[in-house]
Amino acid sequence: MNMPDPLTTRYRPLSSRYSETPVLVIDTEADPTEILDAARQRIRAASDLLETLYCLCFKKADTRDIPNIVNALYLLTQDGNDLLDTARRRLPKTPG
Repeated sequence: MNMPDPLTTRYRPLSSRYSETPVLVIDTEADPTEILDAARQRIRAASDLLETLYCLCFKKADTRDIPNIVNALYLLTQDGNDLLDTARRRLPKTPG
């Protein structure tokens, strides 16, 4: 009988990784409140960045900055989403 590897079940790699080797992981056994706080931090940072961009004048912006901004927003929102998914799995199941 194959037993699940506790390292791969406890530590979930972030979806935003660029290689097959996970470097940044989510501890799925961490307190769900702490996981939610980490998700909120990343989503808030992405939201603040979007708000800043909304207020800027793009006439003076360098087009080479756009991929950097998009990458930062992708990492923040994808990591936040992964954290939210993990926290959701930790919440008690409600009878339906």
